[in-house]
Amino acid sequence: MKAEVIFATITGNNEDIADIITEDLEDHGIETKEEEISQIDPSEFKDVDICIVTPYTYDEGHLPEEGLDFFEDLGQLDLSNKVFGVAGSGDTAYGEFFCTAVDKFEEQFKKTGAIQGSKSLKINLEPDEKDIKDLDLFVENIINKIQN
Repeated sequence: MKAEVIFATITGNNEDIADIITEDLEDHGIETKEEEISQIDPSEFKDVDICIVTPYTYDEGHLPEEGLDFFEDLGQLDLSNKVFGVAGSGDTAYGEFFCTAVDKFEEQFKKTGAIQGSKSLKINLEPDEKDIKDLDLFVENIINKIQN
């Protein structure tokens, strides 16, 4: 089984989230590749079983600028039979715009026909101990979804 974990980050928080997810997947024996969003084409998701994105939300609900092409191209893919997950860091100080990129990527994945492996996860700022446990469960749910 193979997985691809893509992150977009300014503060490093989403890279930390991607690192935790990658480590969890590898601990379960899943061959995992982790890449920054501007360094990869979403068509590479066709070569894996599990597709995960950890985006940040910029300003008032905007997607990461360096990930706009990735986002648009993702929506054009057929990822039927792939399992996806979205988890991202944000700042609750943005109120209604907190982690809206997570919601947007979830919707974009649904357009591809991919199967949602776990409820999308929104983390306030950097992941703490509770968030790490939530990320562990996020990965477990994804693995269970693909195995069933």
